[in-house]
Amino acid sequence: MSVVIRYQSDRHVGWQLAVLDRLDSWEGLTAYFDSLVASHAERALIGGCPIGSLAAELADSNEAHRRELAEVFSLWEAAIEQVLARMKAAGKLRPDADPSRLAATTLAAIQGGYLLSTLNKDVRPMTDALEATMAYLLSFAGQAMGEGRGAER
Repeated sequence: MSVVIRYQSDRHVGWQLAVLDRLDSWEGLTAYFDSLVASHAERALIGGCPIGSLAAELADSNEAHRRELAEVFSLWEAAIEQVLARMKAAGKLRPDADPSRLAATTLAAIQGGYLLSTLNKDVRPMTDALEATMAYLLSFAGQAMGEGRGAER
């Protein structure tokens, strides 16, 4: 099964890691969130998050697979955290913002959005979850480069 996990990880998380590696702005995060919604819609809202679906199926039945999938999620979360850390270093997030906690919250919203959109065959739950996440992230905005609380999604 590790081959399947690796394949799905490379296919569905790999492109995100490459995108996230270049992001350092609110506009970039918005574009990333929009790309997640568009990608899910292009798949006709079928299957949810391929990595999340594997985790739901395998986490309780195989410890090695659970660890492998947890590592994929850790890499994904770390990539989001790095975006937020770069933004914090640039003054786009307040000094008291915790990129690690914000990244965990963001990934949870992404996963919930995938699940509910797939279940309801409607992209709106994912869009709403990511819009709410962006509003939450913006509540930690700094004032660097004119970005901050007035930014729109």
